[in-house]
Amino acid sequence: MSVPNSPGESRRGAPRFFVGCEDDESEVLDSTTTDMELYDDDEDTDSPPEQQIVVGICCMMKKSKSKPMTQILERLCRFEYITVVIFPEDVILNEPVENWPLCDCLISFHSKGFPLDKAVSYAKLRNPLLINDLNMQYYIQDRREVYRILQEEGIDLPRYAVLNRDPDNPDECNLVEGEDHVEVNGEIFQKPFVEKPVCAEDHNVYIYYPTSAGGGSQRLFRKIGSRSSVYSPESSVRKTGSYIYEEFMPTDGTDVKVYTVGPDYAHAEARKSPALDGKVERDSEGKEVRYPVMLSAMEKLVARKVCLAFKQTVCGFDLLRANGHSFVCDVNGFSFVKNSMKYYDDCAKILGNLVMRELAPQFQIPWSIPTEAEDIPIVPTTSGTMMELRCVIAVIRHGDRTPKQKMKMEVRNPLFFDLFEKYGGYKTGKLKLKKPKQLQEVLDITRQLLAELGQHNDCEIEEKKSKLEQLKTVLEMYGHFSGINRKVQLTYLPYGQPKTSSEEEDTRKEGPSLLLVLKWGGELTPAGRVQAEELGKAFRCMYPGGQGDYAGFPGCGLLRLHSTYRHDLKIYASDEGRVQMTAAAFAKGLLALEGELTPILVQMVKSANMNGLLDSDSDSLSGCQHRVKARLHEILQKDRDFLDEDYDRLAPSCSVSLVNSMKIVQNPVETCDQVYALIQSLTAQIRKRMEDPKSADLQLYHSETLELMLQRWSKLERDFRMKNGRYDISKIPDIYDCVKYDVIHNATLGLEDTLELFRLSRALADIVIPQEYGINKAEKLDIAYAYCLPLVRKIQLDLQRTHEDESVNKLHPLYSRGVMSPGRHVRTRLYFTSESHVHSLLSLFRYGGLLDVSVPTLAELFNLSGIRLKLSLYVLYVLQEEKDQQWNRAMDYLSAVSELNYMTQIVIMLYEDNNKDLTSEERFHVELHFSPGVKGVEEEENAPTGFGFRPASAEVVRQNGQKQTDPGSLEDLSRDETDRAVPLSEPITIQRRSPLIRNHKTGSMEVLSETSSSKVGSYRLFSFCSRQSPDMKQSGLEPLEEHQVAELLRRFSTEPSVYYHLSLDGALTHHLHQCSYHLRLFRNWLISGQDPLEYLHG
Repeated sequence: MSVPNSPGESRRGAPRFFVGCEDDESEVLDSTTTDMELYDDDEDTDSPPEQQIVVGICCMMKKSKSKPMTQILERLCRFEYITVVIFPEDVILNEPVENWPLCDCLISFHSKGFPLDKAVSYAKLRNPLLINDLNMQYYIQDRREVYRILQEEGIDLPRYAVLNRDPDNPDECNLVEGEDHVEVNGEIFQKPFVEKPVCAEDHNVYIYYPTSAGGGSQRLFRKIGSRSSVYSPESSVRKTGSYIYEEFMPTDGTDVKVYTVGPDYAHAEARKSPALDGKVERDSEGKEVRYPVMLSAMEKLVARKVCLAFKQTVCGFDLLRANGHSFVCDVNGFSFVKNSMKYYDDCAKILGNLVMRELAPQFQIPWSIPTEAEDIPIVPTTSGTMMELRCVIAVIRHGDRTPKQKMKMEVRNPLFFDLFEKYGGYKTGKLKLKKPKQLQEVLDITRQLLAELGQHNDCEIEEKKSKLEQLKTVLEMYGHFSGINRKVQLTYLPYGQPKTSSEEEDTRKEGPSLLLVLKWGGELTPAGRVQAEELGKAFRCMYPGGQGDYAGFPGCGLLRLHSTYRHDLKIYASDEGRVQMTAAAFAKGLLALEGELTPILVQMVKSANMNGLLDSDSDSLSGCQHRVKARLHEILQKDRDFLDEDYDRLAPSCSVSLVNSMKIVQNPVETCDQVYALIQSLTAQIRKRMEDPKSADLQLYHSETLELMLQRWSKLERDFRMKNGRYDISKIPDIYDCVKYDVIHNATLGLEDTLELFRLSRALADIVIPQEYGINKAEKLDIAYAYCLPLVRKIQLDLQRTHEDESVNKLHPLYSRGVMSPGRHVRTRLYFTSESHVHSLLSLFRYGGLLDVSVPTLAELFNLSGIRLKLSLYVLYVLQEEKDQQWNRAMDYLSAVSELNYMTQIVIMLYEDNNKDLTSEERFHVELHFSPGVKGVEEEENAPTGFGFRPASAEVVRQNGQKQTDPGSLEDLSRDETDRAVPLSEPITIQRRSPLIRNHKTGSMEVLSETSSSKVGSYRLFSFCSRQSPDMKQSGLEPLEEHQVAELLRRFSTEPSVYYHLSLDGALTHHLHQCSYHLRLFRNWLISGQDPLEYLHG
């Protein structure tokens, strides 16, 4: 690729490009003689000699011979009056500077082994024009100096402190290390924080993680093969050497490398952060994958400041985008972009113009300043997509977990009150203890009280010994605290625990007490991690360019969107460990990350335990929930078959799944009797197994032992049947939870009657669990409002900001070759939470008057200017006049769903048609997707089928008068499993959106046609005529009809050599025959069917 001619550029064929000089030429007289005698060109001998400006390249050979340097110097030599001389490495290292080649302009920079002192001496001797200042390069080698200069220039950088150690006395330093923080010179840095050696040549940078995220550290280093970092369980900071400690900046897993060429030009590239998983993304040529991005105006100003402050014309630095701001975290000095022909052109032109501007006058060379600007204008473009995906919002339940367990006890010992006061419990009356240090204090108190009980049986310790022993046993599990799997909650009771009929009250004392709630279990299992990661991979298919089998073609559209900052991704999770780990595993699959979850959790997942966004205090029920639970208990305590009035009281919504469960249960007390007997049988079988010597070392799933298994079942056995002979209905979800876990994970034990226990407990749970969130419509909305109001308001803001926000970072249009839809920008917000929020949000969508504008509830919350909300569940292509039919079918589906299982998803997708007026109701299109999560243990007889509403299927029935297989329905998909299969031991029910009818597949590529309607909200997939550009008309390329495009796509997918049969103009056909790159691009464009054809030109 040649640089466009500008004044002063060479018009001759071959560039002048030399390496050093011979030994006998090293003592030439002066620069004029050298220029005239050394660099004769091949032009006619009668041409007058030309005055030349010599640009010297003084660096190590590895740098001077690199591909970027070679490409740039070849272009620089095309300037008519510029000649380039490369200093030989042997001369640089072994010859005195007096013998180095002469030059008028010097490009010299430090790298490993380079004698910077000699280069400084040479510059003093010869006084050439310096492209990069040499003295400042000493500062660049010391991170302390780099940060000082950045601070002096007012450039934002992470909060930091410098720890200088005396090598002879490394212990004498101002460093205090805590479990989750360090204090350096009085400055406290909470984990996660970064530890950088002060020497910039030392790339061993460590990031330390908090114990709440699993602890350990990520160790970064200079790339070795395909790795740039590795996770280590070591959590202690280094004890020798001097370091900079700085605040960790959450960048969502992407770093930005900025390359300046003078103060007015900056090229920026995004790459995966080495701190994320340590795996270097490489292309087919083995180069690290990076994507050009656009810099904001403020970031351009930062690039200018860095270039001028360090006096480095060619300079690279690292930018961290976090919390809406940009921070400089490293300055690398002389750096080139790799593998960008456009950058090579720009860099050579800017450097050439700089040299000519500075030196042409003193050499009396005729040269005028080029009229075009050196900086490349950045003009945001739109993709022209008919319906552009703008926003994806998902609310997702966590993955498979171990059974949740809970123990409550009232404590009055002063030691517990002291602990409550120590951590500020009196401010709110509640205290949550999760940190290892806090849990250790609870364990120490428990051990002390048990020791006193053992010595003095009559001592005034009111806590029950059995409860204290259970507290001690749970806290001592696993041998260490990680903050993920256990927590203690303390609640202040000013008048003591309220009296209940199931406890002895005679000995109860008056006065304040603390309710101690110990929660353990509920950890994300390995299966849960796989579920979340696989769903993350499949979720890429929701994005443009992600169509197809996600395992075979892993959603390059989403990955490229994210890497180029056209994907605005935020992941939120509640403060429960299983939820946070689910979010991290999902992010790992979504963004194709590798390695441990802890680094991903720290960098990608935001804790959203503010304003009740995703967290809820399940121990603090609302008045409505208390009334609902009381009515549930009353109905389920009647020892008779359900009557019609019971169906009316318990299932006023006529939910199909609820009615079916009531039919299975029939008599709730008898069913509870059966469940209780089966639990007794189960605990007896476990005890018998424990007595068998062969089972002594038997390890169950997830390192559980028979003893621990017996403990959780024995506790349920004690708690389910109360002392008055009645059953505690609130334990039914726990019983179902436990038996489901054992049926899935511990089936190899061969315990008898577990499937019958599973069947009965599931029927009871299918009645209790959904109805705990409200029995009638008003109660469901009341409880949902209490749980979900902050979340719904946040979703509303997410949609509105997408609509209003036009100042987004988009892909640089000039670097978008090969990228489909370079202007596309997508906002994604993922919310990971527990079952309560998913139930509540679904209640709001079902009963909140979403489509009924006369109901001032949810419709008001989603009243977005210019956005008509069209709801469709499961699979969605909505026609306005068929709204009622679609709504009813969606509600029928939800009515048949009995359980919101692990990984249940509610997804909102917002589309925009940029061709419509901003005030038009057709400008926006909103879709709702729903999946009830992973498949159950066994297929249910009444499991709902179908993919929701398909307008075309009704049309087919009307036209033909008989039912036909709906393309895209389950019947049709039985022939289409390869594209939808999710390879899991416990498969996930994943629904992928397509507004198109699936006709058939050819090879691995889908052949699609649009729906038959072109009414409100619909759009044509291959609508070329309305978007034909002048370029298309000039090229002679005729617009293609839909059937022609479908035929082309079929032929492209099965026979790539078909290109010479295309009905296109001869020039384009010939070009595609010669150029595999544009052939592949053309093929991708056909598949996407969304971008204007002009993106194929140039």
